[in-house]
Amino acid sequence: MPDISGVSAQRLPIVGVMGSGTSAHAELSEPLGDWLARLGVHLLTGGGGGVMECVGRAFCAVPERRGLHLGVLPGDPGAGGASPPGYPNSWVEIPLRTHLPSRGSAGAGADSRNHINVLSCDVVVALPGGEGTASEVALALRYGRPVVAFARSGESVPALPPGVEVYAELAQVQAFVRAHLPRVPEGGSG
Repeated sequence: MPDISGVSAQRLPIVGVMGSGTSAHAELSEPLGDWLARLGVHLLTGGGGGVMECVGRAFCAVPERRGLHLGVLPGDPGAGGASPPGYPNSWVEIPLRTHLPSRGSAGAGADSRNHINVLSCDVVVALPGGEGTASEVALALRYGRPVVAFARSGESVPALPPGVEVYAELAQVQAFVRAHLPRVPEGGSG
């Protein structure tokens, strides 16, 4: 057995990206995913399509990244926790399977994985999406997680609560994320 005395785990911060499960919003999610990979953090998404898949693909395309793409998946407790079709997307490196089926408008309910999505993150970035994205933003506020919306003109996160900043430029989102990370990862170039 190897000697592991003096060895300790290095935990990377986790940035959650929440957004549409059907629309990729590539003009936002691709540069964000690339930057997060270079920053040296883990990426957490809901593991499905749309924004979740697009940001994950951009994140995983950076060969020198240190972080991993974590996907918190919905599940059907009556089917042994099986995830719906399309979950996980092919860019999720660590699928975190749950027995929690609720999504969309039921995203803040006790049987929704959105609680896990938000509670597992150090910072939440919300891209345009629907009711599920809105519930994740509301949960981030409830649980005291720093949250920012990244949206261009004409795009929105529905029912965005007061006090959530909306930025149209990646540089603004980068400044917000850096200011709210618990520590700046060593070796990150973002």
